[in-house]
Amino acid sequence: MDDLAYLTHRAAEFCTDNGIPGYVAGLHRGGERHVVAHGVANTATGAPMRPDTGFLFGSVTKIMTTTLVMRQAERGLIDPDAPVGRYLPALTVPGLRVRHLINHTSGIDADLFFPDEAGRDALKIYLERLVRECGTLFPPGEHVSYSNGGMIVAGRLLEVVTGLSYHDLLARDLFTPAGMTTACTSAEQAILRSTAVGHIPGSGPTRMFMLPPTWAPAGATPIGTVEDLLAFGRVHLGDGAGVLSAESVARMRTITHDAGRPDTDPVGLGWLVRSRAGTTVLTMTGASPGGVAVLIVVPERDLVFAAYGNDPRALTLHDEMLDRLVPAPAPSYAVAPVAGLTRYAGIYRSNQLRVDVRAIGGELEETVTYEPADAAQERILTGFVGGPFAAPPQRYVPVGDDLFAPAGLPLDGLPPYHLVSYHAGAAYRAAGGRMTRRAPA
Repeated sequence: MDDLAYLTHRAAEFCTDNGIPGYVAGLHRGGERHVVAHGVANTATGAPMRPDTGFLFGSVTKIMTTTLVMRQAERGLIDPDAPVGRYLPALTVPGLRVRHLINHTSGIDADLFFPDEAGRDALKIYLERLVRECGTLFPPGEHVSYSNGGMIVAGRLLEVVTGLSYHDLLARDLFTPAGMTTACTSAEQAILRSTAVGHIPGSGPTRMFMLPPTWAPAGATPIGTVEDLLAFGRVHLGDGAGVLSAESVARMRTITHDAGRPDTDPVGLGWLVRSRAGTTVLTMTGASPGGVAVLIVVPERDLVFAAYGNDPRALTLHDEMLDRLVPAPAPSYAVAPVAGLTRYAGIYRSNQLRVDVRAIGGELEETVTYEPADAAQERILTGFVGGPFAAPPQRYVPVGDDLFAPAGLPLDGLPPYHLVSYHAGAAYRAAGGRMTRRAPA
């Protein structure tokens, strides 16, 4: 069975077996493009998921924001190695450079920071509030920590140097030259065509379509089709497709920081850069309320894969398709008892998040608590996740140096985003590529 036939069959099978309402995916390889769709775009209306159904790009937008930064760099408007303060004087973080904003090493502590603003000044207000209300987790460039805040600051920087709103710049400098003909940034535009709605497992359609415009550069607002994402992916196959120079494309996929841990992918500029059986694979997933998109680019094979499922559990099918398209040995871990687990015990914090870690009988037990800064931010986050942000205590077993896996899950083939790691003598904890910092005793 070829990859297209497999994708068609497996999408239908996976959605049926797991109660996923709909899935749409596309493949570009060797100059040929194919798109398949299955199921429904919205269970409330019964509208079908079609090959041309639109959806929120989520964090795939971060690659678009980085592409815009590199496009302005080619015009001489931005120097990626310059201090951010040259462009945004209000942000006075010592050592913070533009490249730190787009390679997840800024240290800006704002991953759950949700100012609820709209309109032309949304990003301006976001930055003003970030300066007043948020701090840093670590000095810029010291660690990798997946950063929504860094990308949003990059979006505001783009507005300042170009004089355009982020949405207008996205349309002018990316959607149009890349041939993303149906991409847009507003629900008002999306409602005029087939558009998917996310679904919360066990609850039905989400009650929140998109995050506030303050999060646009990190993934809140851009909407488009699989064909649009395939067109964008082709920009990064090699020559830039008239959007970027080949040199900028190469710079974006060059590893800038590698934490050396399986739970955190090496990063380029924007891209997460994986090596699978000796082949470079550029990836980014994009969560939106009740949905998840993915973009995978494999330059050596002239391959782009893009997909969206309107249920968060579709992430498993995205991973399965990556394994199908670029096979690689599955990761395998084994319990490795460690003495002195009490050194990891303590309280770890990041913006509005608290993690309590205890050592219990050769395992760690973690309790994650959301501590909202205000009612508006709590409303946004609970709308995004589909209910209260709460999780029972989770036990972890040691599987390597400073590396832990959830107790009770099969360790063969365990996806890396389930892992937790500790860094700098347990001064930091990382989960899902995001850092929390140990609080003083």
